[in-house]
Amino acid sequence: MSPLAIVAVIVAGFLAGTINAVVGSGSLITFPALLALGFPPVVANVSNTVGLSVGNVGAVIGYRRELRGQVHRLLWLAIPALTGAVVGAFLLLVLPAAVFRAAVPILILFAIGLVIAQPSLSKRFHAQEPSRGTRAILPVGVFLTAVYGGYFGAAQGVILISILAVVLTDPLQRVNALKNALVMLVNATAAILFLFIAHVSWEPALLLAGSSLVGGQVGASVGRRLSPYVLRGFIVLAGLAAVVKLLFF
Repeated sequence: MSPLAIVAVIVAGFLAGTINAVVGSGSLITFPALLALGFPPVVANVSNTVGLSVGNVGAVIGYRRELRGQVHRLLWLAIPALTGAVVGAFLLLVLPAAVFRAAVPILILFAIGLVIAQPSLSKRFHAQEPSRGTRAILPVGVFLTAVYGGYFGAAQGVILISILAVVLTDPLQRVNALKNALVMLVNATAAILFLFIAHVSWEPALLLAGSSLVGGQVGASVGRRLSPYVLRGFIVLAGLAAVVKLLFF
């Protein structure tokens, strides 16, 4: 890689780490950057996942206060998250990218609608007596999002936080902390699998790892200070940007 390409990857990784800590969709910066530098799509996707998985650790560290008291919940949801990540990582190697590209914009738009309507939806959801069906919504939603995250992952955080925010009664900042922890598990699992079943380009992966780790901590510091209304607004804007990027670029 040329010096200019190295700088471009470092900057993209820092921005992606920052964005992922606050809302998600940082891959929409790093993945196109790797493609522009000439990396094949699958190699770019794999290297991007390996690199940004380190940045997720920075986001979790930055949100460690909001994670207090959620260890049991995290362990419970870790099972569908890890399972979905394994499924998604294997799908990357056997399915054409067009399969998910067609569905991703629809999923993100649906997630944006959930984020906007979250306050009223949460009231209605929790006003009902819990049934087996309602109890299954959260683990099933986490599993399906993890499948997508293991496969590609752009705007994974937007989709996940929309599901968590509707089902859980916690403040949005605590929900965002849980989202960061689950995304970390998904990306780390996919990254470990990719080390054995796919080709990783280590130079950009390591550059993304270092820069996104710093960016994740910076993003967490900023995100923790945002009001729920501002944070919800950032989530919606990030989701819309993801849809525009996937549909028109």
